[in-house]
Amino acid sequence: MANLKEIRNRISSIGSTMQITSAMKMVSAAKLKKAQDAITQMRPYSNKLTELLQSLSATLEMDDGSPLTEEREIKKVLLIAITSNRGLCGGFNSVIIKYVNEIIETKYSDKEVSVLTIGKKGNDLLSKNYTIHSNQNDVFDDLTFENVAVIAEDLMDQFENGNFDKIEIVYNQFKNAGTQILTEEQFLPIVTPETDNSINVDYIFEPSKEEIVKELIPKSLKTQLYKAVRDSFAAEHGARMTAMHKATDNATELRDELLLQYNKARQSAITNEILEIVGGAEALNS
Repeated sequence: MANLKEIRNRISSIGSTMQITSAMKMVSAAKLKKAQDAITQMRPYSNKLTELLQSLSATLEMDDGSPLTEEREIKKVLLIAITSNRGLCGGFNSVIIKYVNEIIETKYSDKEVSVLTIGKKGNDLLSKNYTIHSNQNDVFDDLTFENVAVIAEDLMDQFENGNFDKIEIVYNQFKNAGTQILTEEQFLPIVTPETDNSINVDYIFEPSKEEIVKELIPKSLKTQLYKAVRDSFAAEHGARMTAMHKATDNATELRDELLLQYNKARQSAITNEILEIVGGAEALNS
C-alpha cells in the first residue's frame, strides 16, 4: 500500500486536474450557447436557399446552366475535412480523420484525391498520408461569412478550371451538446433533384431564370460551406463540454477512492502506533 505522503500528493494532483476540467467545461458551455444560436438561426435560410437553387437548376437546359452544375467523369477529388484547432474534445476529431481515411481507401481508391483541411488537428494527421491542397486553420481565429466566402470562391475557381471533378465536405453536424452527426456533403458539382415530385408553379422570372441561377449559385455555395464550418464549430464546443464533464466526474470518483484509501492507511498507521505504545508500556511494567 502506498504511504500517506504519496496518497496525499495524488489527491492534490487530482484536485488540480478537477479545477482545470471544470473550468474548461464552463468555458465551452458559454461558447456553445453562442455557437448553437448562430447555427440554429442560419440553418433554415441555408436549407431553403439550397432547395430553391436545386429546384431551379433542375429546370434549366444543360447548355444554359452554370459550369458549377456540370457532371463530368470523376478523376480528381477534393475532400474538405473540417476538424478543430484544439484537442480535449473526445472523439470529435478522430471520427472525421478516420472517415476521411476510409472513403479515400474505398470510395475513391482509384481516384486522385487531395484534402483541404480546416482545423489544425485534421491537418496534423492527414498531411502525413495525403496531398494537402491547402490548410485553412486560421479561419477559426475570426469565424465570419466573409472569411469562409474567400475559401468557397477559390473552390469554385478550382472546379471551373478543371482542377477537381468533385468536391465533398466531411464534418460533424451539431445536434445537441452530447451528440454530433458525422456528415458527408457534396459541394461541387451542385446536386440537382433526382425525382420530380415538386409542385410546378408558374413563376415569372426577371430578368431571366438563367441569370438568377448564376447569381444564386455562388451565394448558395458560400452559405453551404459557412454553415458546415459553423456546424462543426458548435459541435466542437458541445463535444468538449461533454468530454470535460466526464473527465471531472472521473476525477471526482478517483479522488473519493483515494480519500477512502488514505483514511484506511491513516487509521492503520494510528492503530499500529497505539499497539506499539501499549506493547512498550506492558514491557516496562513486566
